Amino acid sequence: MRYFLSGLTLLAASAVHAQQAADAVQPEAATQGAFQAISPEVATALDAKFAGVPVEAQNWMVAAANPWAVKAGADALANGGSAADALVAVQAMLGLVEPQSSGIGGGAFLVYYDAATATLTTLDGRETAPLAATPRLFQDGDGEPLGFYDAVVGGLSVGTPGTPALMEDAHVRWGKLPWADLLAPAIERAESGFDVSPRLAGLIEGDAERLGRFATTSEYFMPGGTPLAAGDLLQNQAYADTLRAMADGGARAFYTGDIAADIVATVQGAEGNPGVLSAVDLSIYRVKERPPVCATYRAHNVCGMGPPSSGALTVGQILGMLENYDLSAGPNDPEVRRLIGDASRLAFADRGRYMADSDFVPVPTDGLVAPAYLAERAKLLGGDAALAEVAPGSPEFDHALIWADDASIELPSTSHFVIVDATGNVASMTTTIENGFGSRLMVRGFLLNNELTDFSFRSQADGVPIANRVEPGKRPRSSMAPSIVMKDGAPVLAIGSPGGSRIIGYVAESIIAHLDWGMDVQQAVSVPHAVNRFGKYDVEEGTSAEALTEALTGMGFEVGARALTSGLHAISIGETLKGGADPRREGIALGQ
Repeated sequence: MRYFLSGLTLLAASAVHAQQAADAVQPEAATQGAFQAISPEVATALDAKFAGVPVEAQNWMVAAANPWAVKAGADALANGGSAADALVAVQAMLGLVEPQSSGIGGGAFLVYYDAATATLTTLDGRETAPLAATPRLFQDGDGEPLGFYDAVVGGLSVGTPGTPALMEDAHVRWGKLPWADLLAPAIERAESGFDVSPRLAGLIEGDAERLGRFATTSEYFMPGGTPLAAGDLLQNQAYADTLRAMADGGARAFYTGDIAADIVATVQGAEGNPGVLSAVDLSIYRVKERPPVCATYRAHNVCGMGPPSSGALTVGQILGMLENYDLSAGPNDPEVRRLIGDASRLAFADRGRYMADSDFVPVPTDGLVAPAYLAERAKLLGGDAALAEVAPGSPEFDHALIWADDASIELPSTSHFVIVDATGNVASMTTTIENGFGSRLMVRGFLLNNELTDFSFRSQADGVPIANRVEPGKRPRSSMAPSIVMKDGAPVLAIGSPGGSRIIGYVAESIIAHLDWGMDVQQAVSVPHAVNRFGKYDVEEGTSAEALTEALTGMGFEVGARALTSGLHAISIGETLKGGADPRREGIALGQ
C-alpha cells in the first residue's frame, strides 16, 4: 500500500476518513467540589462531512487521533506486525504530534484480545503516586483542597509514568516486529518535523500563560515568545534522542539512568510547585495485569479495564440497568434519553463511593455489575420523570462499606486508538497525561503528566475516608474505558474515547447507538452527545441533541448546551472491518 501525507490529510489506496480541525475553538469550563472554573482541552466543531461513512477493509485496520500516528501503525500492520506492534508505533508517534493528550510521560490502559488463544487481557499502565506522597498532598496548611491549577502546574502533580512500560510489556507478550523498528517512524518524524495541526495550535494559544511558566516548555511551544501556529514545522530532536535510547535499551532506559535522573530533577526542581517523585519511584514501576471486567448487554459481553479504572464498571452498570428497557426509539427520543441519563447518574453515585485502586481499598467489583443488583437498581428508572435524587446502592460485598463520596475531577485531555491486525488480534488502548499539556513540565522532548490530580484532593469527609484519596504507590482512579465487545466468545467491536469522566457516557452512548439503534461505527461515534453524570444533562451544542432540551427540562432535568469534545475511535469486526473516527477531533481510520 502506498501512503501520501500532506499536512493533516492522509490519502491511501484504501478508503480513508480524515477530519480537519475547525478554526473556531471554545474553552470548556467545569466545576466540581472545591475546584474553581477550569479550561481543559479546547473543543473543535463537529465536522459533518464525515458523519456517516465508515472505512471498510478486509485484513487490518487502525483508527487513532492523528494521521501521522495512524500511518505509523498502518505501516507496522502492512509489514506483518501484530496489533501490539502497531500500538507501540502509534503511541510513540502520538507523543510527538499530539503531545497535549498523551505520551511517554503519562499512563495508559490496554484491553487486548489474543486471537491465537482466544483470551482477553487487560494491562494497567496507570501512573503511581510517589512513595513520599501523603493523603494531604493537595491540601493547604489548613487541610483545605488546593485550587485545581495550583496543584496541576509544576512537579506536585506528577506521578510515575507507566506508558513506556506498557508499550514494552505489550510488545514482549504479543509483538512480532523488532522493537527498535517500531520506534523508528517517530524518531524520523521528530527529526524531520511535522506541521502543527490547527487543534494543537489552538490549544497552545489557549494555554500560553501556563506553558510559559517553564523555560523548556515555553521555548518548544512558543519559540521566541510566540505560540506556534497551524502549519508551522515543529522538530523535536530531544524526543528523537529519548526514543533512540529506548530503542537501544528498552523501557529500562526510561526508568533508570540519565533520562530518569532528568525527570526527577525536573519534578523536584519545578519552581514554585516542586514535586516528590524520586528515582526509586521510577525504578520500581511495574505494569499490572488485571482481570477484565465484563458486563452483559443485548447478548454481548462489554469488557474493559477494572479498578483503578472506573470505566468498565460504570459503563457496565449503565448498560446493565438499561438492559431492562427498550431503547430502540433512538437518540432523539426524550424517554430514551431520560433512561440513559438517570442510569448514568445512578452508576456515577456508585462510582463516587466505591471505585478506586483495588490494591489499596476493597472494591465490590463483582457486586457492582451483578445482574441481580443492576436489575434492582434499574427499578428506580421505572417512572416518567428525572430522579429527584440519586444515592449509591448496596452491592454485594464482603467488606464494610465505610467510604465517603469522592470529589475528584478528570479532564478530557486524553487519546484513544483501536487496532485490528491480519490475524484477528485486537487492541483498544486509552492513553493520557491528564490535563491538556499535563503538568506543563517538559523533559527530554516529552511532557510529564499531572495524573495525581485524579485523586481526591480531600482525604476524608466527616472522619470517613475517601476511597480515592492519595496514598504512596497508589494509582489514581480513572474513567478511561477502553472496551472490547464480545459475542459468542469473539470480539465484534473495539471502542473507547478521551473526555475525562464523560468518557463513560461517550462510550456507553456509542455502544447503545451501535447495538440498539443499528448505527454503523462511524454513525455511532458521530451521534450528537447527551451526557449526564452528576445531575445536569449536558447536550452537545450546535447539534440535534439541543432539541431535547425542552422535553428533558419538562422531565425535571437541569439541561445545558455545551461543546462535548469526545475523541471516539471504533472498529467493528464482522465479515469485514469497519472503522470510525470521531469528527470532533483530527483522527482517521485506515485499513487494507
